[in-house]
Formats: sequence, structure tokens, C-alpha cells
Amino acid sequence: MAAIQLIKVTKTFRQEPATLSRAALHLLQEQPQEIRALDRLDLYVPDGQTIAVVGPSGCGKSTLLRVVAGLTDYEGTVMYDGRDMRDVPTKERRIGMVFQNYALYPHFYGHGNLRFFFLVNRAPDAEAEARIRVTAEIMGFGFRELLKRKPGTLSGGQQQRLAIGRAIVRQPELFLLDEPLSNLDAKLRVQTRLEIKRLLHKFAITTLYVTHDQVEAQALGDAIAVMHAGRIEQVGTYQDITARPANLFVAGFLGLPPMNLIPAKVIEGHLVLPTGQRIPVPGQVAEVLHRTDSVTFGIRPDAIRLAPLDGVREVSQGFDLRGAIDVVEPDFARRTQIVYASHGEVSFCVRVTAEQPMAQGYPIRVLIPWSAIHWFDTASGSRLV
Repeated sequence: MAAIQLIKVTKTFRQEPATLSRAALHLLQEQPQEIRALDRLDLYVPDGQTIAVVGPSGCGKSTLLRVVAGLTDYEGTVMYDGRDMRDVPTKERRIGMVFQNYALYPHFYGHGNLRFFFLVNRAPDAEAEARIRVTAEIMGFGFRELLKRKPGTLSGGQQQRLAIGRAIVRQPELFLLDEPLSNLDAKLRVQTRLEIKRLLHKFAITTLYVTHDQVEAQALGDAIAVMHAGRIEQVGTYQDITARPANLFVAGFLGLPPMNLIPAKVIEGHLVLPTGQRIPVPGQVAEVLHRTDSVTFGIRPDAIRLAPLDGVREVSQGFDLRGAIDVVEPDFARRTQIVYASHGEVSFCVRVTAEQPMAQGYPIRVLIPWSAIHWFDTASGSRLV
């Protein structure tokens, strides 16, 4: 297998202005724009491990895979096991790539899709058939039947299995998977995810797995890389990242449901919320906040406690927030409810038991423990402690 390292990788696209006459463009003074899809990106994928790359649409996830595969030009360095791959063509990189739209050859049967790699490389027929036979055994029950059919006659899940088999038959040193389950229904997604996980564990192939689904990222990745605006913001396990997010973006992106993020001013030893609520700050918290006068504090919904409406504030242990319920979402798997509430410009959500009576418009009061708060500088987004 191969360890993958990207060092200061930048990829810029040139976007031409709207289709107008030269005279009109001159009058409008429109110039081609540069879009930076990857911005001095650094990433290391250890040999045999799977890194799940998550991030919002347009953050550069698919471009990252194309750069690693050698399908597009770039600035910076991409290395496999310490070897610079800039001048190594894609066909010599021993990559198995699985696309979101499967990219199967529609006029070939399943067998032909797997065999095409050997035809291009002029491999002996005996070798090709042996590798296809081994791949069919690896892919398990029912896969041989797919080899007798064309992609157009297969379901989405079957096409995805065939696409994965086509990647495996190459005996790759590196897997690149670009949202391979996004076109499947919920049941097929779970089944195929389990199959992919079994294969990744069995072969320990170095893998970059791009997805927008945090559940997939947790299930398949040895580590998760959170991507934003062409950069990797943080790499770690799901538990490590959610327990200590590096900045405001990571805090608000990763987590189900996401972290509550509430801006506040620091004035004369008090937190002042947008609603005007003034909260005395204990000494240990004041030491953190003395570096800035504008903070954003984050709190996970599971760390918030529901409190009686007529209770007294517990200033030493935390502080309270009040609001009216906007939305209640049941979480049947955990026998809980996610309650979204707001008061003016302050919005928050909390997880409560399924038995707790909740409905839109109800008043709600919650307690925020000081010990569970994450502090961020509002201007820079960086973590304060």
C-alpha cells in the first residue's frame, strides 16, 4: 500500500466572464476570475488507513481526489510513500477510483467493465480472468450474476457494487471514493456501507473517502478530515474533533445536531448577549476571555440541561437561557427529542427525553454549565482555549 502526503497543494480554476461581445466586456470591464478550489492544502493519509473527508458543497472535496489521482494540474507537492508524483501518469499510480455516478461503460456487460482495464493494458486473458474470478469471490454473494448483465439493467445498489468491483480488480494501492453512496436509498446505503467497510478492513488499502454524510464518515474513516474553502481545518477521530473543535467552522459543522454557537460581548466582567442579558463571568472563565471583547461560545445540545421555568439562576455552575420553542424533532433511535428554541437573536437547541411534553410555542428554560462551554474569538474564528 502507500502513504499519501499533500504539501501546500493549490488548485486554481479560471472562470471566464459571461458570454458577451468583446465590446460589451470592455464596457463592463469584466475580467476572468480565478477560483481557488484548493488553498495551500496539507494532508497526510497513513499507509493502510482510511481518511473520510467531509465538508460543505463546493469546498473542494472532489478536486482534492482529482489532484491525488493526477487527473488535473496543481501547485504544491503530492507524494506516494515519499515519491513526488507530479510527472507520474494516472495509469501508473495503481489507483482504484469509485465515482458518485458510478461511471460504468453502458455498452459492456459487468464482466466487460471489469475486464476493460486488462484490455487497455494488454494483459493476458488468463491473468484477467483469474483476477475477475478472485474479485467476484471477494465481493460475495450474487456478484457473479451482475457480471452477466449490462449496467442499464441493474439497480443503483447493484451498479455501485459493480463499480467497487471494477476498482478492486485493478489491485490498487490507493482507493479514492467520491460520495459513492449518495444516489442510494437509505436501506441500500446501509448495506453498501457495511460492504465497503468490510472490504477496507480486509485489504487495509490506503483510502480517501469523500462524503457529505457524517454517519458514513464515522463508520468508515479511521480519521475524519474537515474541509472548508479549499483547506483542511482539522483531522482526527469524530470523538476528538467534536470534543475539541479547532475553530468556529468545525464547531458548527461537525456534530449531530450541530453545536449551539452564540455570539456575545465581554463588558466589565460580564457576558452580554444580543438579547441584552448580562451574565457575570466566574474568575476561571474571565482568564480565558481577557484577550478579546467579542466572543462566540459553543455548547453541545447534549450538554445543556432542561430547567424549571421558575427556577433560580445557578451562576456559580452556569447560567440560564430562556426562549420559546420553534421546532421539535423526534429522535426515535435514542428515544429523545431535539428541541429548537429562540429568544430574539439568540437561538439554541437541546436534547430532551421523548417523554418530556414539548410543542411549538411553549416557553423553555435551559441551564448552560460553564464547564461544557467552548470559547472562540468571533473575529478570527479561532479557539481561545
